[in-house]
Amino acid sequence: MTGLLVEGASGIATLAGGLRRGGAQGDAGVVSGGAVAVACWEGRILAAGAADEVSRQMAARGLPINAFRRFDARGGLITPGLVDAHAHLLFAGTREGEWQLRARGAGYLEVLAAGGGILSTVAATRAASDQELLAGGRARLAQMLASGTTTAEAKSGYGLDVATELRLLELIARLGREGPIELVPTFLGAHAVPAEFRAGPAAAGPASARPAGGPDGTDAYVVNVIDYQLPAVARQGIARFCDVFCEQGVFSADQSRRILRAAADNGLALRLHADELAPSGGAELAAELAADPGAGPAARRGCLSADHLGAPSEEGIAALARSADAGTPVVATLLPATSWFLGRHHFAPARRFIDAGIPVALATDLNPGTSPTLSLPLVMSIACVEMDLTPAEALAAVTINAAHSLGLGAQIGSIEPGKQADLVVWDVPTLEQIPYWLGARLARTVVKRGVIVSERG
Repeated sequence: MTGLLVEGASGIATLAGGLRRGGAQGDAGVVSGGAVAVACWEGRILAAGAADEVSRQMAARGLPINAFRRFDARGGLITPGLVDAHAHLLFAGTREGEWQLRARGAGYLEVLAAGGGILSTVAATRAASDQELLAGGRARLAQMLASGTTTAEAKSGYGLDVATELRLLELIARLGREGPIELVPTFLGAHAVPAEFRAGPAAAGPASARPAGGPDGTDAYVVNVIDYQLPAVARQGIARFCDVFCEQGVFSADQSRRILRAAADNGLALRLHADELAPSGGAELAAELAADPGAGPAARRGCLSADHLGAPSEEGIAALARSADAGTPVVATLLPATSWFLGRHHFAPARRFIDAGIPVALATDLNPGTSPTLSLPLVMSIACVEMDLTPAEALAAVTINAAHSLGLGAQIGSIEPGKQADLVVWDVPTLEQIPYWLGARLARTVVKRGVIVSERG
């Protein structure tokens, strides 16, 4: 049998109709009242909605009911598979000790400057074997799948040298081939300045990679990313995106622009960490690159996502709004679990973005230091409590909008005929109850490409 017929649901949140922004962010496309069903055929959605209409669609295609595996949703809600659009999947070690530093008042950038934070994970990851990294990745993916995630972005960025960045991308590709979660590889060589460059330009490698730079060698490392890492990543052919940590004390807007334009010239689509801790010009840069990413083969894709956005400037918000109105929307991918775990009481201004017509997505920011969570439903809960999103807005943010932020809005993120059959059957009858039950395991059944890949109980 190559078909799957999901019946007996309380309703279907289809999220049909494309990218959500403004007032439409809260339109989940719910079909309920009477019998509803979703028919999947050869890994794609055949029909969804009223059960009688779904049966007619099956008959019109000449598909008998005995060609379908019939699955009873037992009164649960059906939604698209969840899409985690910002995750640092592969790393070694943990950083629970940083809690104590933060409890004593140390800031995030202070931890980083002291060799902790990202740099401690870089050291552990460089030293880890492939098998250790794969084992950790598989364990995390299993938990993500059990929480309803069917597609996830996976960043490199804990190598910060050519060899380790390529190794991380190859391991991400391997995990993607294993499935069932579909992975979108992102190159994040500009995640931080590694220790060997912080020692000064003399330790930065070949002379061609050591122009006169700042005392911490940041400019030298930017040249290393552009001249050495990006060409090697392009030759490898795994990464789809390039990301940069655009933040005060990490990479400036100008340095980020140079890296991202070079990435577009090397065939990569663009996204960036923007304005997480302070206004850095990241939102403005994302809007600029959405319309004018450069002259390379990735130019038509531009910058699809600006992530974090905990402290954007007024001009940054206005620039993102203008970009959306002009038909080149940059998805604001917000990461509320990070702000919550850092103990910050300042969250990204989600309502400002929605009111300005900027499409909003949510993601876990899975990483060992600032967001050790694997659960998108928990992220939805935090967004509803701390950012004043409605449950419907949060669901759109982890399905159709997250899919668009990854350039996959035509393939996943909604339940529409022809799209990939990625579904979750929840152990609750309404979408409002998904974020309501804090931290609960509510994803009863997960379907990827029309096949049941996770089933609880």
